[in-house]
This record gives sequence, C-alpha cells and structure tokens, in this order.
Amino acid sequence: MTAAAPPRIPRSRLGWREAVGLGFVGLRMRRVRTTLSALGIAIGIAAIVGVTGISASSRADLMDQLDRLGTNLLTVEPGKSVGGDNIDLSPDALPMIRRISLVERAAGVASIRGQAVRRSPFIPGFQSGGLGLLAVEPTLLETLDGHVRSGAFLSAATGRYPAVVLGSAAATRLGITTVADDLQVWIAGQAYVVIGILDPVPLVPEIDRAALIGWPLATERFGFAGHPTMIYLRAEKRNVVTVRDILARTANPGHPTEVLVSRPSDALAAQAAANDTFTYLLIALGLVALLVAAVGIVNVMLIAVLERRAEIGLRRAFGATRSHIAIQFLGEAVLLAGIGGVAGCVLGSALTIGFAMVNGWRLELPPWLFAAGIGAAMLVGTVSGLYPALRASRLAPMDALRSGS
Repeated sequence: MTAAAPPRIPRSRLGWREAVGLGFVGLRMRRVRTTLSALGIAIGIAAIVGVTGISASSRADLMDQLDRLGTNLLTVEPGKSVGGDNIDLSPDALPMIRRISLVERAAGVASIRGQAVRRSPFIPGFQSGGLGLLAVEPTLLETLDGHVRSGAFLSAATGRYPAVVLGSAAATRLGITTVADDLQVWIAGQAYVVIGILDPVPLVPEIDRAALIGWPLATERFGFAGHPTMIYLRAEKRNVVTVRDILARTANPGHPTEVLVSRPSDALAAQAAANDTFTYLLIALGLVALLVAAVGIVNVMLIAVLERRAEIGLRRAFGATRSHIAIQFLGEAVLLAGIGGVAGCVLGSALTIGFAMVNGWRLELPPWLFAAGIGAAMLVGTVSGLYPALRASRLAPMDALRSGS
C-alpha cells in the first residue's frame, strides 16, 4: 500500500482589488506624508492642466476674433524713399486700388498733424491726451466692419460740416459716454459737434484713439491735399495673397518698394504663436514640479519600507511572495500619485474656468487633457515607486522580522 501524497498547497495570489485595498491602508497609516506628497503631484499637474487650458482658451478667443474680424483686411501706407526721406501716397492710389476686381471695398484715412482734440476751449492744447485727428471717408466703417456704439457715422453730407466721430478710446479719454444734441469738442479753436462714438476696432487700434472728421472738411479747413496716410481695403478671402502681391505696384507703379502693405490679422496670428511658445515654457516648469514631486514620492516610499519591515517580514512568513510585496508598495506609490493627479486636474480646471470668465474668453478644456494629466501622474508614481517596491521585495523574512522587532 502506497503512502498518500501530501496535500498540495494552493498558490498564493494577490488580486488587483486586494492590492488597491492594501494601498489605501498603507496611505492612511501616514496621512500627513501622503497629503504632502500628493500635494506636490497636484501642483505639477495643476500647472500643466491650467496652463494648457488657459492657453487653449486664449487661442480659441483669438481665433474667434479672427473669424469675426476677418483675415482679408489689408492696409497700404507710405514707406520711405531710398534716401530715407518720408514720402506720401499719391491721391490716385486709392482710385487705382478700387479698380482691382478682387478688392471688395476700400477707404482712405489721412492724419491731420499738429491739431489737438480738447473737451473744452479752456483746456491747454498740450493736454490733448494723445488723441489723433483723422480725415476719413464715409466708406471707412463698412470697410473695417466697425460698429457705432452711439449716434451715427460720418456720411457724404455730414462730412462737409464741423462734425466729429470719436473712437472708443478717444471718447473714454474725453469723458464722453454717449452722444447728446449739444455735445461738442474743440479742434483748432473751433467747436465740432460729436455725432457718433465707435465700438472698439481690434484690428485697427489707431482708429480707437482718434477723432474722425470728413474728408471734404479736412480739405477746406486744414489744407488737406488728398494724400492718404493709410488705405484700408477688404479683398476676397481666397485671393488675399494675390491682392497683397499687387497692391504696392498698383498704389505706386513707379516705385513699388516705397509702399508698405500689411495684414492686421497677422498680429493676432503672431500673438497666438507667441502664446504657444509661452505655454511650452510653463508646461516645462510644470514638468520640473512633477520631477520634484517624484523625488518626494521616492523618499516617502523608502521611509515607509524602513518603517514597515516587521509587516513585510510577517507577510512573507505567511506566504506572501516577493512579487506580492513589490505590488503592494508599487500600488501605494501609484495610488498616491493618482490622488494627486485627480486633485491637480480639478485645481487646474478651476484655474482655467476662473481665468476664462474674468477675461471673457470662450472656455476651452479638451477632454484628453484630464486623461493626460491623470495618466502622467500615475506614470510618475509608477516610475517613482519601482525602486522602493523592489527594495521591499528583496527583504528576507527573518531579516525583516529581526530588524523590525
């Protein structure tokens, strides 16, 4: 009769639920250190999420502005001669530009130099607040896609009389908020009736800071000779580049190099690019914060291994394998980083929402940003917890019990 085989000892297993439970128990044992370590991760993730969200919202607002204002606005202005002398655009430049079939509309503006705009005749001329005086055509408002906040814009009739329209910044500096029947400003010692106040024109800030009078009135009172200092025009959107390439030769066929052609919307596009560059810099700073937090997790987990040697030895004596111990401590590190990642995403989102509301931007928080933030945090936790977990798993049961007693 053969002897019975000894009973087979079942293999010890550690499921993911048990690992998560052990991880939470380990974190609760040292709450202060857990909180501080999670805070480091949260700060780094919040910086990344917040900066990316704020940048995305800012960029979305800039793109909305470009969509509203259009990218087909072009400007033509005089440059300098070969000798460096100031030159003037020809009076024929504007009619010639209007003959281009791809130009939808165009308007000229002329700067009247040396004339102060004052709220009262008793205010000295040098206290003009830096406001410019521009002679404009009635088609300017339509060309710029501008809007009148109060009153009306200059027309072919009112452009011949002492009537003035104020840009938004000019009206603010003069303390004028709305148009009234007896509202006047003083230019060159004469009263001008304020007939309109404009809304801001983001692509053309020089209009915001100026007082506008009619082209014919400027000819009569200030000796304006018909040389525009700036021509604004709208081209067909699909042909903007083509129009820009021929504008200089059209405005000044004899000397096209003495004409400057630009597109104001390029400034907003450049601002968006600059915002992206600044965003990358701040994200790099957030990654540095994550690196510092990772070092903190390593230190916390190493201290935990030293403090819990008795626990490690006891669990090994009851059948826990090295992989079980490694999974336990690695799980604690990942959970710690994950908690910090969730908190960082919430904090970063709150910063983005608050910043967008204060600045009146359209909120832009890509869904992938939260997954990326939590994923980055857990990756940091995994990398940071590997060495402490391996060190804990290599402790022999008897050595761990002896050193922990």
